[in-house]
Amino acid sequence: MRRIAFALLVGFAGSVFPNDEMPASLSGARGDPALGRAVVGKRQLGLCLLCHSGPFPEERFQGTIGPDLSGIGSRLSEGQIRIRIVDPGRVNPSTIMPANFRTEGLTRVAPSFQGKPILSAEQIEDVVAFLATLK
Repeated sequence: MRRIAFALLVGFAGSVFPNDEMPASLSGARGDPALGRAVVGKRQLGLCLLCHSGPFPEERFQGTIGPDLSGIGSRLSEGQIRIRIVDPGRVNPSTIMPANFRTEGLTRVAPSFQGKPILSAEQIEDVVAFLATLK
């Protein structure tokens, strides 16, 4: 699976994909929406709710910096969601959202996180699958 993700990322870094979409799965498989919801909602892992809000009534504190995730599956394709998670700077160069999978060319990365993605390819696909259900 890591080879597939690496091959896709090499293609990605070489501008094979348009700026607003990354159509192919990083892991080569569809993600699990239930696992994706857990990643989005877990503050120690996905950190999504630090900046975003959405249909998570059990989460008392949700962010307001990023767009509301409610209905994102109606607004964006899976490929558009994926690129925004993997490397949001490709869509919006002035974004403050972190690149969750890209590891090269980043600044202000703690030494313990150098060369390591925030989320694995499988976790990203799980998040994509979940967000695509939010219609």
